[in-house]
Amino acid sequence: MGNLSRPGCIFYGISIAGLGFLTIYYHDFPYMLLPPQNSPIPHLATLTYISGTLLILAGVCIVLEKQTRLVSFLLGCVLLLIFCFLYIPHEFMVNVNFKHLVEWDNAEKELALAGGAFVIGGRYSETNENLRNRFWEKLTPLGVILFSIPIISFGILHFLYANDASTLVPSWIPNPISWTYIAGVALFGSGVALILQIKPGLAAALLGIMIFIWFIILHIPRVIASPVADIGSEATSAFLALAYSGIAFVVAGTPKKKVEHIRS
Repeated sequence: MGNLSRPGCIFYGISIAGLGFLTIYYHDFPYMLLPPQNSPIPHLATLTYISGTLLILAGVCIVLEKQTRLVSFLLGCVLLLIFCFLYIPHEFMVNVNFKHLVEWDNAEKELALAGGAFVIGGRYSETNENLRNRFWEKLTPLGVILFSIPIISFGILHFLYANDASTLVPSWIPNPISWTYIAGVALFGSGVALILQIKPGLAAALLGIMIFIWFIILHIPRVIASPVADIGSEATSAFLALAYSGIAFVVAGTPKKKVEHIRS
């Protein structure tokens, strides 16, 4: 399944660049990039231009394989820092409903993207046995864990909010509730399999295929059919789906010994 890594990196890079474009176009951050703000962000327009440009550059570098290891590492660190120092304090100190799993949904989307960046960065580690390369090799298994935890959570949410999630199933597909439960089982099972290293290549490949199908039959039509005011949010969700599919494909194409390296 090694051939899946390259298209996976392309999917992820396109998604990151797409989120950067949306940031610049709407002069605002995508809905999941930062927690809700209680007060206006000073110099928001300037920050969105800078952040959007950096995201576009990061995405392009990943797609073109230019300084991919360093760019992915920096991107993953920034996203993980946002999760740790913005989302976690927000959930525990501001959000009174933090005990509800659904309230962590956007934070987990951030965490999944961070994990994906580390997976891609670790993919480009070298085989030389020295301290620096051993550090880079740790990125892939760490990224797999950071990616898998949100995937498990998304699977649980498909059961907790099955009626709401079923409304996202295209109208031409029968029995939307049944498909919602099937998707929940697939997400939960894939995440557990990746963390426990149970046929991780196969689990990641099937996960990537499933999410890519969702991207095609669910997200793209919703972007096309959405009112102008909602296109930004729908496009963000579409890019996230493409990114998750890409991450799964990169994991599927990564040698198992690299994924397990964190245990040594």
